[in-house]
Amino acid sequence: MDGSVLRRRAGAAAGTYSSIVLGFLATLVAARVFSTAELGLYTLVIASAGFFQTLLDLTIEEALIKFGFRYIAREDWGRLRRLFRQTFGFKVLGATLAGGALAGLAFASGTVFGHGELRTPLLISAVLPLAQSPEGTAAIPLMLRGRYDIRGAFLALSMALRLAAVAIGTQFSLSWTIAAIVFAQVIASAAVSVAGSIAFKRFPRADVVPLGKDARELLHFIAQSSLATGVVSLRGTLTPMLLGVVSTASQVGFFRVAQSPQTGFNAVSAPIRLVLLADQTRDWEHGRHDRVFAGVRRYTLAATLGGIVLLPPLLVFMPDIVRLLFESKNLGAVQAARIIVAAGAVQFVVGWSKSFAVTVGRPTLRVWTHGIETAVLLPLAVVFGWLWGASGASAAVLVSSVVFALSWAVLYARIRREPRPRRLEPDVVGMPT
Repeated sequence: MDGSVLRRRAGAAAGTYSSIVLGFLATLVAARVFSTAELGLYTLVIASAGFFQTLLDLTIEEALIKFGFRYIAREDWGRLRRLFRQTFGFKVLGATLAGGALAGLAFASGTVFGHGELRTPLLISAVLPLAQSPEGTAAIPLMLRGRYDIRGAFLALSMALRLAAVAIGTQFSLSWTIAAIVFAQVIASAAVSVAGSIAFKRFPRADVVPLGKDARELLHFIAQSSLATGVVSLRGTLTPMLLGVVSTASQVGFFRVAQSPQTGFNAVSAPIRLVLLADQTRDWEHGRHDRVFAGVRRYTLAATLGGIVLLPPLLVFMPDIVRLLFESKNLGAVQAARIIVAAGAVQFVVGWSKSFAVTVGRPTLRVWTHGIETAVLLPLAVVFGWLWGASGASAAVLVSSVVFALSWAVLYARIRREPRPRRLEPDVVGMPT
């Protein structure tokens, strides 16, 4: 493998790992400074912002990667430029809708969550979708040029700014914390937008060409991806919100602490998934399907072995981990954290699925698999959360994760057996550096 590719992948890993560690430290600071109940309120605001942003902020990044690599493979630079221009408006519209939904929730927060003091933090968070929307889109040219290392560096910068915002804001109040997070996000988005613009300008100049017959496919792909990420938002962000409805703010705080091991598993796989998304999508567009399937097999084997090694000590030493990192006031999260560890291990093994659906051009696969997972998770989260608080919500996460993994096992086996068209394009397609 070319040395520059290895360096870029190492840089992507370093940046992504750093971003996740910094994100964990932000949670750690909030958990140690806030009381458990305040941590629960903080979690409700962050989860609500994430929920509406993912649900309503149209997912165009995956379409930009998929179609971007297609046009690069064809050296169709005019359509590449049109692709980016046409999708910008969709992103702004989705972010605006998400902000409006958050503002509406702010005025209903007393009824929904039983905490009227959430109104101001939620109103401030309504700016967050607009502040964050340029970050993902601006980073796509870096991915298309294979500069995962630079993308990883900006991920780390974004989370470093958020950590600073949490560290400063928690010294004053929840509202000041959310305001500081919004300000940090504005800076992060501006920085990556400059880098993304420079990367995009390095593609060959060409007159903008209408997408033609690709326009319908692009809109269909965006709709499918947005639906898929909307389903994902129901799974990831609605769970603590539902727990806040059926239980107490302290139980939401315990659930936030319990999710930390899951963050750890995501940290291990995140840079690998970042590389898989770019490299496997490129291979698929060039007809090198066997390479994609081989990569999935290698990832699954390595993740399974890693889970077997990591799971037992995490389960045994979880009380000490919680006491050391989150202080004794949050020991009520231990049982929930043990359950989440098991769920995280399951999700870790099928982590390849996050990029695979985009790679093969079938984002509806994510709709179906996450839809099944969500259909299992949400009712169980309400019932189990009402009965057992954070531990019950964590049990719902574990059950739904197993169902999700089984669903992908079936789908992958079917896709693997499908006949493939004969490759017409050469193995190596020139791309400017």
